[in-house]
Amino acid sequence: MAASDSEKKLPPEIIDYYATGRELDRLARGIGPLELARTKELVERFFPTPPAVVFDIGGGPGVYSCWLARKSYEAHLVDAMPLHIEQARDASTAQPDAPVATLEVGDARSLAWPDACADGVLLHGPLYHLTARRDRMAAIRESGRILRPGGVLMAIGITSYASTLVGLVNWWIHDAGYFEMCRRELTEGLHVQPPNWPSLFTTAHFHRPGELETELVGAGLAHQVTLAVQGPGWLVPDFAEKWQDEAQRETILRVVRLMEADAGVLGMSPHLMAVARKPA
Repeated sequence: MAASDSEKKLPPEIIDYYATGRELDRLARGIGPLELARTKELVERFFPTPPAVVFDIGGGPGVYSCWLARKSYEAHLVDAMPLHIEQARDASTAQPDAPVATLEVGDARSLAWPDACADGVLLHGPLYHLTARRDRMAAIRESGRILRPGGVLMAIGITSYASTLVGLVNWWIHDAGYFEMCRRELTEGLHVQPPNWPSLFTTAHFHRPGELETELVGAGLAHQVTLAVQGPGWLVPDFAEKWQDEAQRETILRVVRLMEADAGVLGMSPHLMAVARKPA
């Protein structure tokens, strides 16, 4: 299959990383279910109520797009990887009573949609993998362009402390290559996979707390709040086992909700979500 124009603009290591198909079940593995549950509850809190027109930009294989469609939204998925769109199309076809409205390969910096056509935008992948600030700003401005006045943008970033905390908990930080990776994340905001750690995440920008707000405001949007997605919940010992128990799962979520807006907790969360509105 020939590479799409948007795919060609991505560094080859990012294309190779996602071409393995590993994103398809990521939210069902490890601490992924916590990210999924929290993202859903935050979307339900801040998105306009259905029916409304919403976009899932950089939404990978369509987990959120399909969920939004099942909730009676007119959901549109845009992603740079053709494989993800194929996977999302299969998932959409499997729910014929609530299909995703459109699924297309595209570039978050140049969307093929008219001005003011959306009530809500969920923007995630591009804010990791567009490592140059000018490109992230272009993606945010494009999301803002397609929003109607008063529309909601929910922007998700990975915190610059994520690898360091994971490395300390697992004692990977002792490895020289891993330590250098963390140093660059903390000082430059740039995550680059060390050659001797092929299982780690691919090239990305990792945001410092407060940086997402600055970018959203710089794009002309009105920032409302920045929240921790997973908070410290991922630190629970034997997380996967406890998550399977309904009562223990709810305890984890209650703690995360309690601390979600605490400035001291934002850096402990692998993902941050900044919520903004397009001025009326």
